[in-house]
Amino acid sequence: MKINKEGYRIILFTGAACLLIWGLFYHLLVSHAAHALLWVGTGFLLLFWVFVVAFFREPRRVRIHDADLVFSPCDGRVVVTEVVRDDEYLHEEMLQISVFMSITNVHMNWVPVAGKVEYFKYHPGRFLVAWHPKSSTENERTTTVVTMASGRKVLFRQIAGLIARRIVSYMKVGTQVEQNSVCGFIKFGSRVDVLVPKDSELLVGIGDAVVGSQTPLARLKKR
Repeated sequence: MKINKEGYRIILFTGAACLLIWGLFYHLLVSHAAHALLWVGTGFLLLFWVFVVAFFREPRRVRIHDADLVFSPCDGRVVVTEVVRDDEYLHEEMLQISVFMSITNVHMNWVPVAGKVEYFKYHPGRFLVAWHPKSSTENERTTTVVTMASGRKVLFRQIAGLIARRIVSYMKVGTQVEQNSVCGFIKFGSRVDVLVPKDSELLVGIGDAVVGSQTPLARLKKR
């Protein structure tokens, strides 16, 4: 299993902390002959560390290229499909598709379409639960707009949740990005919004499970 680079420091720190806690358990429990409790504590610490390692897993995915499709930027479940007005940059009505990631999902993020990064901004903010309607505008988040070769624009936001406390984005204004290339990482539970032209064909529904870089969310109208 390949581990994403964003997890190296956390995995090492967590491992060291687990070893320290185990050492304390050992000195406290062995002297009292509480061997059963020591085994239980050891098993719990080991499972916790394995969970942290697995959180930063980096799966192998076939990179799909289709200029007419907008792919899911993350693993998770669709929680919003509605027409909204974007007042941050595009200033027009767009079809919003939001995907919620639980702490058990892969938390890598992928670029939903190919093109040039026209806009990027990091917004500090709150840490409301990621499915809260106001999380798109009030939570800590990043906003990226990619302009495709056809001139169509797609906006996507990485949004921190109640547990998530760090968003990583590799997007830089002016750079060309490939569809379904890695664009960042959100640590410990969150959500990604994708805003596409409102005349796009919606391909998913509320509650649908999606796979990042593999599941198409919408089909863009041909021009």
